[in-house]
Amino acid sequence: MVKPDRRSGKSDSALKKNGRKGARRRGKSADISGLPVRRAAVHVLAKVLRHSEPMDRVFHDQTSETNLVNMEHRDRALVRLLVTTTLRRKGQIDDALGRFLEKPLPKRSGYLKEIMAIAAAQILFLNTPPHACINIAVRQCQIDRRAQHMDKLCNAVLRRLAEKGGEITAGQDAAMLNTPPWLWQRWERSYGAQAVREIAARHLLPPALDLTVKSDPQSWADRLGGMVLPMGSVRLESGGRIEALPGYNEGETMAVTFVVGNAHDIHS
Repeated sequence: MVKPDRRSGKSDSALKKNGRKGARRRGKSADISGLPVRRAAVHVLAKVLRHSEPMDRVFHDQTSETNLVNMEHRDRALVRLLVTTTLRRKGQIDDALGRFLEKPLPKRSGYLKEIMAIAAAQILFLNTPPHACINIAVRQCQIDRRAQHMDKLCNAVLRRLAEKGGEITAGQDAAMLNTPPWLWQRWERSYGAQAVREIAARHLLPPALDLTVKSDPQSWADRLGGMVLPMGSVRLESGGRIEALPGYNEGETMAVTFVVGNAHDIHS
């Protein structure tokens, strides 16, 4: 098990919460760039994984802890990217983090598991500078009453992940790790070993965006760089912002499908 890096615990003052000395702080939370978005991503991920709530429902819930409805589009898009990447690569993330943990995280650790998962997704798959991910993740622990005593562990694990992450992912079986064993076995019985690996690998790709157009699907497919589906919809493999597409403001294009998540969202 890694030893906590105690350097991260140094600061000028202590935060008091619920009458007890809590985590140390470096300025106000609102002053830390990127923190609100990461906190929102952690809350969404927790609702999806702990309570099996559909992600889109959480995004449109104006009463949730983090009101995503009133966020700027750019911030909402980043929250979605963080959550979907974490879900899509959850098996690899769990495997990578587990290599630096001697035992499972305690039940009384607040949102620590989600905090580290979101940070790991950024470090391993989104090319985010590790120091930024780690600093924000540690700060999230410090302001979480149930996770604040684990901030040094969070710091140490993520630092090791930043050092060894590339080596770890290079040796992982991504398709198998990101598919629940029961589902892999069911697919293998039904479709064969080669097909199940192709299906699982497909789940790791970014989601496509399907559009309904008023007329001339082929023309719109050529214009947008997509392909026409058998039922006349236009598929854009790169997805992206529907509001930014040509024809959207004029009512010529409308999104009908935006597939997110992966096999880990499927329950037996």
